[in-house]
Amino acid sequence: MSGIYIHIPFCKQACFYCDFHFSTSLKKKDELVQSLVKELELRKGELESETIETIYFGGGTPSLLTNDELQLLIDSVYKNYAVIDNPEITLEANPDDLSNNLIIQLSKSPINRLSIGIQSFFEDDLKSMNRAHNSEEAKACLQFAAQYFDNITIDLIYGIPNMSLKKWNENLEIAFSYGVNHISSYALTVEPKTALDTFIKKGNYPSIDEALALEHFNHLIDKTNEAGFVHYEISNFGKPHYFSKHNTSYWHGKPYIGIGPSAHSFKGRQRSWNVSNNSKYIESIQSNELPNTIEILSEKDQYNEYVMTGLRTIWGVSLNRIEKEFGGSFLEQLKVSSEKFIKDGLLVISNDFNENKYRTEILKTTQKGKFLVDGIASELFILN
Repeated sequence: MSGIYIHIPFCKQACFYCDFHFSTSLKKKDELVQSLVKELELRKGELESETIETIYFGGGTPSLLTNDELQLLIDSVYKNYAVIDNPEITLEANPDDLSNNLIIQLSKSPINRLSIGIQSFFEDDLKSMNRAHNSEEAKACLQFAAQYFDNITIDLIYGIPNMSLKKWNENLEIAFSYGVNHISSYALTVEPKTALDTFIKKGNYPSIDEALALEHFNHLIDKTNEAGFVHYEISNFGKPHYFSKHNTSYWHGKPYIGIGPSAHSFKGRQRSWNVSNNSKYIESIQSNELPNTIEILSEKDQYNEYVMTGLRTIWGVSLNRIEKEFGGSFLEQLKVSSEKFIKDGLLVISNDFNENKYRTEILKTTQKGKFLVDGIASELFILN
């Protein structure tokens, strides 16, 4: 089983915190869509022995495409790849794009999962992030979409400077009130060369408060648990049977291809990524050339990646898998480097179920260690 990610590199306006590849000009949209169709055809041999179980429209803002354009891309996947019955097909969308009419149209299409970029239900937060929608649009969109889609996930951002715990709790309570079955929630981070980075350096925006973010994160874990969500990945909370199949396949190391400018692909020991430039991407695809860079992962790269992704999930890092796939020396190194984190109560080894539902020894983060997981994982990497 594998997945296809399709990157739609267009946005109405730039969010201050975003460092993804996108353009606010839609001039090349038609050419870009045709190039996506062609890339799907050019790369059909890469997953010839695989069956597609998920299709994910990400961005950028995929909801800027028309229903016909989305259908064209879905048809292209079915034309060139073997697809399971009833695959998970996700569309990332912004509330201001999801008119009632579009929601109804989408509900009649093969798309069966909406990922809605709410970020916050409060007007001042949305303005501070330069979001294109307002609070009322967010609420109205969710209320209407819930009538037509059962599988809805929303994005929420925590750790926003000066956001009180009470306000963060209100964000969560509002989300719960609409009956959403999945929440992806991320701490506000400052990426280099973003508008937010510039504002903070110039003193026009408060610095990020790690203590505040930790307080929000712990509250998020408690409240989602009370509401019946499973914290199955550091940033993802889903009710049973509503985990993201597409993203879960990433964390389990399944093969996938990324279509579109800046999109990444993975298959076994090989990773590749497309050029992050719309014009260069279109020009290359129209010349029947793939505009990608390929990297062959070493054994250490594969080990480090498994440790990183495993620790971020409820399935953890299987010690049996480490020994089986990488050998006894890797397992011994992992045990030694984990000792201090286990002693500090940040990691634990338990007899639990892995991603294949077999009981085995699993290294995983504790509640205390979850917020620090990326730093912990990097300490466990084998670098030379």
